[in-house]
Order: sequence, then structure tokens, then C-alpha cells
Amino acid sequence: MRSVIVLPTYNERENIEGFLRAVRDIDAPIDVLVVDDASPDGTADAARALGGELGGIAVLDRVAKEGLGSAYRAGFDRVLTEDYDVVISMDADLSHDPAEIPEMLTLLEGGADAVIGSRYVRGGGTTDWPTHRRLLSKWGNAYTRTVLRLSANDCTSGYRAYRIDALRSIRPTTTQAEGYAFLTELVRRLDRSGYEIAETPIIFRDRERGKSKMSARIVVESMWLVTSWAVADTLRRLRGRGDRQP
Repeated sequence: MRSVIVLPTYNERENIEGFLRAVRDIDAPIDVLVVDDASPDGTADAARALGGELGGIAVLDRVAKEGLGSAYRAGFDRVLTEDYDVVISMDADLSHDPAEIPEMLTLLEGGADAVIGSRYVRGGGTTDWPTHRRLLSKWGNAYTRTVLRLSANDCTSGYRAYRIDALRSIRPTTTQAEGYAFLTELVRRLDRSGYEIAETPIIFRDRERGKSKMSARIVVESMWLVTSWAVADTLRRLRGRGDRQP
């Protein structure tokens, strides 16, 4: 299957070479679209230089730092019009091991419509996280899964592979969320559309270089949007139940 990684970046010059070389070590035809939010550290230029050496690497330059959701929408908008079978999303800081990609592709070939690299299934986990961050992530995912009635255990993992027809059908460019709520929004749309979502265990390793993009604002946005979606879903179910009354 011809695959492409959509890779949002902001100030990832310290990580981009290691990431791209690790992708090239995989025995599969995988292109990379780097979606760079005008990184002042020269991430986009470094990616372009490596593209000349490694091949199959393109850079989408954006004019400002506009958020994870916005970057993915721009990247998806571009690759969904091209001749790919699979779209992969992941982080550029090597917290997601590119060596896990072949297993994701195998699950797609086996019939899954989307595959999540999950920290919260047997064999998955995190390393180098402080206790408060681990608890926040586990609680947030449990809350999201429960109130939105989702089957996935890890709704906020950014390490994913999608069949392009499934991703195209849920219209990712029409989403509204930024931050990690964007990732939940995609899972919710896949689930509501009846697509098969598989999970494969990963070990998430905290970045060694560069600065995390996580912030309190992102956490608050995610919890607010998840709660509002849950309320909307509940009202929709109640209206449907009322319509069926004799």
C-alpha cells in the first residue's frame, strides 16, 4: 500500500533528521509531508535538505503557528487529493517509533479502516512521564471514552494510520478542534460512521530534544469540547427516542 505520513512540525530541527532517517529505514513505500508552522529554528529548511538526499519528502510551509488541528487539516487537504492508499499521522519528536508502522499497515491490510497506536491496551504504555501527566492522560481518555461512548481505549493518541477512503469520508478538513481534541473528533467521526478501528500497543517515549507543545489551554479546550459533544449526543438520542413514542 502506498502510504504518506502527515507530520506537523514547529521547532523540531533537532529531531527532524533522526525522524526522517528512521522512516527511510522502514521496508515500505512511505512518503512524508512535513507541515511546518513557520518554525523559527529552520525545521522546514532542514526537511527540504533531507528530502533532496532521501527522496519522497515534501514540505508544506504555513505562515504562522496555528495549532495541531489546523496543521493536520492543511496536510490532509493536500494528501487526500493524491494517489495514496494510507495516511499516517504521528509526532516528529520520536515519541512515536516509526518501526511500529509496518504492524499498522498489516492491520489495515487485514480489514481495519483505521489503526491507533495505543498506550492503553495490553502491551502499551508510556515512559519518562511524571505521575501527574500520566494520570491526566489516563483520566482524560477514560472520561472521553465513557461520555462519548467510544470503543477506542486511546482517543488522544496522535499515532494513527487511516485507509484513505475512510479518512476522506469523514471530511477531516471540516473539523473545528485544535490540540488533542482534534484527534478525539476524528475518532468520534470514524466511530459514528461505523468504521472498524483497531488498536495496536505502543510505548510512548517522552521527547529528549525540544519543547513539548502541551499546555493548560489545550487540556481545557479538549475537556470542554468532549463535554459539549457528549451533551449534544445525549440530546440527539433523547429527541430520537421522543420521535419514536406512539
